[in-house]
Amino acid sequence: ADVMEDLYTYINPHNGKHSPMISKETLDIVLANKDRLNSAIIYDRDFSYNYFGFKVKSTLLLGLLGRVGMLVGSSGLGQRGAQEGWDTRGAAPCLPWFLQPDETLLTFPSHLYVLKPFVSFSCFLLCMKDDSIEGIYDTLKQCALISKSAGGIGLAVSCIRATGSYIAGTNGNSNGLVPMLRVYNNTARYVDQGGNKRPGAFAIYLEPWHLDIFEFLDLKKNTGKEEQRARDLFFALWIPDLFMKRVETNQDWSLMCPNECPGLDDVWGEEFEKLYESYERQGRVRRVVKAQQLWYAIIESQTETGTPYMLYKDSCNRKSNQQNLGTIKCSNLCTEIVEYTSKDEVAVCNLASIALNMYVTPEHTYDFKKLAEVTKVIVRNLNKIIDINYYPVPE
Repeated sequence: ADVMEDLYTYINPHNGKHSPMISKETLDIVLANKDRLNSAIIYDRDFSYNYFGFKVKSTLLLGLLGRVGMLVGSSGLGQRGAQEGWDTRGAAPCLPWFLQPDETLLTFPSHLYVLKPFVSFSCFLLCMKDDSIEGIYDTLKQCALISKSAGGIGLAVSCIRATGSYIAGTNGNSNGLVPMLRVYNNTARYVDQGGNKRPGAFAIYLEPWHLDIFEFLDLKKNTGKEEQRARDLFFALWIPDLFMKRVETNQDWSLMCPNECPGLDDVWGEEFEKLYESYERQGRVRRVVKAQQLWYAIIESQTETGTPYMLYKDSCNRKSNQQNLGTIKCSNLCTEIVEYTSKDEVAVCNLASIALNMYVTPEHTYDFKKLAEVTKVIVRNLNKIIDINYYPVPE
């Protein structure tokens, strides 16, 4: 309770203004239950962290003048307690068993009851609003607002016209994906997650039929012209089965512009294959390469940079429970979830981690009962986070 009072009554030494680190509502809850909370905290748990673990967590917990003000041993209590009336009877034993994501540890006590605009969601999935200057920069603003609030981003860009594509409004030609992605790269560098606590993190998803695919694969490489690189982004491929079939037999692979061959990113499976092959028959192809030539370029990029990540469009959509909503166009920053997103709807990923090794008993059995109990707590926590969270964009 004393720590929370210090966080709330903090005076900025540079301007003399009251600059609370937590909300008044959070402080009131703590003070109303301070005896129970103080007695529930087990300070010895702080010593269960090794040096690396403490250094990582010390960057995420609230502090004053370089000192960690929110105790490691109490951070889990703060989350569950603030969300569930500070009922600590089940919270304290759960600390070694699971962990909320960094976004929650980083921001939750400060934005509870909307003191500050931070989110406790882990990742956001977006697609471009439109293949236009307005659409590109509207999406960029979304990414900036999400990154400002500590959210990671997965962004689908397969609908953006390729290099050399005609622009009717200006009677000119498009510069393609690379210059646009450099703008997103600089936004990720500038708008970090919560005031220089973590760098902004964007994963960019592209389908391999896009004409700019080879330039896309080079964006993270350590060599080459700087104006052709965007090394602070992460890159991923959203691969249809048809591409892998042609890699297997080393057939020709046609590269197209989405402005000239519309709709490829909106369909999957047999429907995609029919549309793609119809564009080939109609002669709308801009470049033809051997499928294995592109495959080797992908492998070379992965060897040198660790990207692109590989996700399979048809498999993701075929197994999704959101098929009724439309075609899923990307995954999230960490590639562990697929959700439907559109120009009018941003998908959100809510995470927590279970330390599965902690449930192995000294008798070399597995404590499934304890796992069920902790899972119930985690689900309740995540539901509360969804209810009380700050949403950086209306979509």
